[in-house]
Amino acid sequence: MRVLIVAPHPDDEVLGCGGTIGWHLAQGHEVFVHLVGNRVIDHTRDEAYIQQTLDQARAAAGILGVTDLFFSDLPDEQLDHQLIDLIVPLEEVVNKVRPDVAYVPNETDTDQDHRAVAWATKVSCRGVGRVLAYEVLGPTRGFGPTTYVDITPHLSAKIEAMQCYEGELRPFPHPRSSEAIIALARTRGVEAGLEAAEAFRLLREVLPQGGQ
Repeated sequence: MRVLIVAPHPDDEVLGCGGTIGWHLAQGHEVFVHLVGNRVIDHTRDEAYIQQTLDQARAAAGILGVTDLFFSDLPDEQLDHQLIDLIVPLEEVVNKVRPDVAYVPNETDTDQDHRAVAWATKVSCRGVGRVLAYEVLGPTRGFGPTTYVDITPHLSAKIEAMQCYEGELRPFPHPRSSEAIIALARTRGVEAGLEAAEAFRLLREVLPQGGQ
């Protein structure tokens, strides 16, 4: 099985799917991450900061064991300007990976980049057999999950990977704190009768013919 995680910004892949990446790899699946946008400082593009963030993303991917990483370098805070500018690079990665499963942002997040990427994936992932939306602490509100993944053995790797993005971490009770990430994993775990879990909303599923 080939799995694609679409992240609006570096760190969203860890926050939303860091433990699930480990779960898929433990099943022998290949996991690919597409980082759509870069990061800016005070609404200003800084090449050195973008490169630093990309290096952090590679380090996080190495900790999690990601098969391959794609980076489109689209402008942070502007992903909602022209949807076609998102759809084209998303389709390129989808066509290259040919995923069986895709994890995408939640379309009602308060972050406009998250919403834009979520809408663009409706087009770019239209041929993917299973598509699920993930939650990100902070932007995601009133999520209403339908699907849970047991990340108990992978929670520590998720925390370690998130620590690669040191510029994004904040002290508790900020949602981008290690304590908050663990608290959400425990809460989702309790909902599913597990020690720790990541939660998703199933957006699309196409079942194969019987016997295949």
